[in-house]
Amino acid sequence: MQTHGEPRILFIDQSGQIGGAEVCLLPLAVRCMRRSEVLLLSDGPFREQLEEAGVQVSVDMDPRVLAIKKDRFRLAALAALPGISRQVRRIAHRAKSFDIVFLNTQKALILGALGRALHRKPTVWHVHDIVSRDHFSRVHLLFIKWAVAIGIDHVIANSQASADALIALTGLPRSAVPVVHNGVDVARFRGDAAQAKSALAKLRELPGLPSDAFLVGLFGRLTPWKGQHIGLDAIARVTNARLVLVGDALFGEIEYAKGLRVQAEKLGISNRVHFVGFQQDVGSWMRAMDLIVHASIRPEPFGLVIIEAMAAGRPVIATNGGAVREIIRHLQNGWIVEPDDPARLAEAIDSLRRSPELCARLAAQGLTDVGQQFSIDRYLRQMTSAFSDMAWPGSRARRDETLAQSTNRPESGQNKIKPHP
Repeated sequence: MQTHGEPRILFIDQSGQIGGAEVCLLPLAVRCMRRSEVLLLSDGPFREQLEEAGVQVSVDMDPRVLAIKKDRFRLAALAALPGISRQVRRIAHRAKSFDIVFLNTQKALILGALGRALHRKPTVWHVHDIVSRDHFSRVHLLFIKWAVAIGIDHVIANSQASADALIALTGLPRSAVPVVHNGVDVARFRGDAAQAKSALAKLRELPGLPSDAFLVGLFGRLTPWKGQHIGLDAIARVTNARLVLVGDALFGEIEYAKGLRVQAEKLGISNRVHFVGFQQDVGSWMRAMDLIVHASIRPEPFGLVIIEAMAAGRPVIATNGGAVREIIRHLQNGWIVEPDDPARLAEAIDSLRRSPELCARLAAQGLTDVGQQFSIDRYLRQMTSAFSDMAWPGSRARRDETLAQSTNRPESGQNKIKPHP
């Protein structure tokens, strides 16, 4: 039987910044880096992370294409047509040297789909979004639907919630949208006590922070749909707790970040809210918290911060919607509240503050669950197996047939990554 080595993969990502999609791409690119390359459509710290990890990376920027945003998609796309055409041709030229083209973000999806006819390589889109009106304009959704129809051979969704939304938008059969949940390196987030103490020491240096303060962490990009303003409203109702916001504003959301500071002042809680910015060692900062809150006000495509907090051994409160219930079982491995409800969020925070036993039980079960269901090894095994099936689809069928004959069992099609019609 013919055997194949690792497929050569061109990973394409629109961002040089580090968001959830980039966090998921980094370990995948590292796993595949012997024969693969990452192409970024803008520069930034993500390129530096990839280079430090030994991944071959290049940047192909066009200012007008870079200026296309979800909230003004149509006009910016029209203005950027010459740049789009150039980038499509350049991407297609690069793709001819690879076995698979992997599109990791929305802008990469559109550009990659346009170039599919030029390079004719198997093209996969990793879906990190709930493609609905909660997150995208009607025009943008039409572009997504069109791109999937004409330029994508395979899709992999990061959650059932993301898969369901794509199926509703495109009419794809459920079998064509497999789900591979994101993973987390539990060992890295557990870390060692010295690292956690270092992060805690930095926190204790903050002005006016009592040594026995109950610390509630809210991690992630400062943006309205992530709900930091809900966290502020909630913490104002829990007088014995402090809120630590870990993350920066990205993609032009500086005004929202400024508004959070104004909100804290108006609520009279400036001394109980700490803006610490982006932190590289997220695991240590999480372990320095007593409780971690996820406060998104829109359906969550996955909720990477939730499994990171669980891996760090901390109890988690998360808002209902999207993929949250694929991760959290209420009062078993975490606490679920309804979104955009600061009063209920405050009640949950205060309940856990008053019950260290419940905190410990939720944290312990969360750590067990994340190790079994959301480990980085499981994520990488599923993704790399899918890549082999995409690059050499016949090899999977032969492998299944050989296994069925040798074990005298019927062939199984479970978990097969299928191209959509």
